[in-house]
Amino acid sequence: MDRGLLDLPLAGALACFLVVGDGRATPAEATFQSPGGTLAYEVRGKGPGRPLVVINGGPGFDHTQLLLLPTAWDRLAQNRQVVFYDQRGTGHSFTLMPGAPDTLEEQVTDLESLRGHLKAERIDLLGHSSGGFIAMAYAARHAAQVSHLILVDSQPPKIAGARSLFGELFPEVVERQRAVESAKERGDKDAPGELRRLRRTMLFYSPDNRDLYLKLAQQLPFNQQVNTALSRDMERFDLTPDVKQFRMPVLVVTGRLDVVVPPSTAFALHQEIPGSRFIVLERSGHLPFFEEPDTFARELESFLAK
Repeated sequence: MDRGLLDLPLAGALACFLVVGDGRATPAEATFQSPGGTLAYEVRGKGPGRPLVVINGGPGFDHTQLLLLPTAWDRLAQNRQVVFYDQRGTGHSFTLMPGAPDTLEEQVTDLESLRGHLKAERIDLLGHSSGGFIAMAYAARHAAQVSHLILVDSQPPKIAGARSLFGELFPEVVERQRAVESAKERGDKDAPGELRRLRRTMLFYSPDNRDLYLKLAQQLPFNQQVNTALSRDMERFDLTPDVKQFRMPVLVVTGRLDVVVPPSTAFALHQEIPGSRFIVLERSGHLPFFEEPDTFARELESFLAK
């Protein structure tokens, strides 16, 4: 059954205890409290601008997925704090017990806890991939707290039935994935890691960027429990009625060769959001902040300045 986020009950009270320090903090050194437990975050920059809170995709990765090549974020952090956090069950945040819930509602509550902890009346909010879905859900619930919304290669407002282009552009890799899936079913312990590696090979415009990312991403942690639980919950929702009500400035960014969320899907999202801006990074796949960091940062700076 499709549900808009505005139909969900209000989240519980927030508990925010720590004060953000100046400069960059590491996930191990900076934490905040959500109703579910202790979550870790990292701050880059200490400029006077409104904080830009960034939600990574996955689900199941921690925020270091975004920082393998931090050029774009460091440029954005020259004028403001850029805030990353580890979603529940990932990175340095609290561990999910087997069978523990991880729903969209809880993700929105965690994000609101972070905003309260930052003591920011309003934030600029960026969501990448599945993080874009969380960002849309948060903006639907807490529109007054979002100054600008940036959706980068974001999942659409209705994930169920969303179309990718893996098979059309990388048929030989998809065929290899099928063979590895069979090995996984036979109990091959190396198969899950190989499946993630194969998926990563299809995320890029440039083979050089692909090879660099594969080298840097070898040790990225991944939590399958988080991925399964949150993905299943997000598929229950259709946020289309919610995004039609957005009135804050919205920027929709896509890479020209994004096979995960094709530009046609991103453009359709742009058309659903009144007054939104749509840009295509021509030499990027699913990770434009990695492939075109300078152009990515310049476009975001221009948008946030308005």
